[in-house]
Amino acid sequence: MSTNPSDHASTGPLQGVRIVEVAGIGPGPFAAMMLADLGAEVLRVERRIPAAADAGIVDGILRRNRSAVAVIDLKADRGVETLLRIVEKADALLEGFRPGVAERLGFGPDVCLARNPRLVYGRITGWGQEGPLARSAGHDIDYIALSGVLHAIGRPGVPPVPPINLVADFGGGGMLLAYGVVCALLEASRSGRGQVVDAAMVDGCASLMGLTMMLRHLGLWNDQRGTNMLDGGAPFYDAYETADGEYIAVGAIEPQFYAELLQRCGLDPEELPSQHDRASWPAMKERFAALFRTRTRAEWCELLEGTDACVSPVLSIDEARRHPHNVHRGTFVEAFGVPQPAPSPRFSRTPGSLRSWAMRPSENGAADLERWGLGVDEVARLRAEGVLS
Repeated sequence: MSTNPSDHASTGPLQGVRIVEVAGIGPGPFAAMMLADLGAEVLRVERRIPAAADAGIVDGILRRNRSAVAVIDLKADRGVETLLRIVEKADALLEGFRPGVAERLGFGPDVCLARNPRLVYGRITGWGQEGPLARSAGHDIDYIALSGVLHAIGRPGVPPVPPINLVADFGGGGMLLAYGVVCALLEASRSGRGQVVDAAMVDGCASLMGLTMMLRHLGLWNDQRGTNMLDGGAPFYDAYETADGEYIAVGAIEPQFYAELLQRCGLDPEELPSQHDRASWPAMKERFAALFRTRTRAEWCELLEGTDACVSPVLSIDEARRHPHNVHRGTFVEAFGVPQPAPSPRFSRTPGSLRSWAMRPSENGAADLERWGLGVDEVARLRAEGVLS
């Protein structure tokens, strides 16, 4: 993939879709990135000029592919009116304030939908727009705790292990918002009517736990973490240390894959307990652990990687970028001088693209805002009044 943004016009299945992103952190920018990567024209509205440390550096990947960035004083009446003028030209708006804040500032769903009845108004919060905790602060770890996710992750007898902030912020939050917005846009294309998308991270986390909940209902999952088939309790689904202090991941769930793992490791199944004999799992894990410590990670990969034994090396971020499979697919790219994931998913006819890095508000000027219904003279006047920065 080219690293020069000028090499790419907007492409992707969302080309022609116009989205206003009222700036936030974490899941909101991630949702906007997902939509922008796939061709949407996203105008990011900042409420204040970003500090130097936040000007496209720390979260630059999440802020890529925006068509423009504007700083609007949303505490000023003229600032809110300017945002509403922009909303009239938009297909969707994304915001991540606590419940009631957008309404208090003057651009809540009712006001925006009155100005643009086809608008999809996407809202991302931790707890949702209503409920006893709706107005409380929180972070990823709180949302996965309340939805049952955190309790299920970790080893027996030790505290739960936070899976960084992937589950709530990005999987159950930003991706859920992007999905909801696209669904609402599809419906609006048929009905001509917009609506509000209430994406709550606690709801998204609960959705991700659907299979685990079903296993629990059927009595196939117990509440002691680290003792189940998919949480590291099974000997055939865990990570094992190798002779060089690295790790390999084993995921040989199906019987035919487990049989291949045993065969390639030189273990006779006739001399071993049944694969799903839970009473034998601790002893089998010790046996596998001792076995995998006899060779280096590279040696095990030479023997097992790419086979139906379902074994992969546990790679660091830097190692993952260099793995031949990821290199072949272009899973990671270096664009604008920064290593980052390529747009996903992939489309056979309308691929996504990387077009721009995180922009400062001054980089695009008044000309970009013309596309959103503001004239050059009007932009200059609003800047003179301090409404736009």
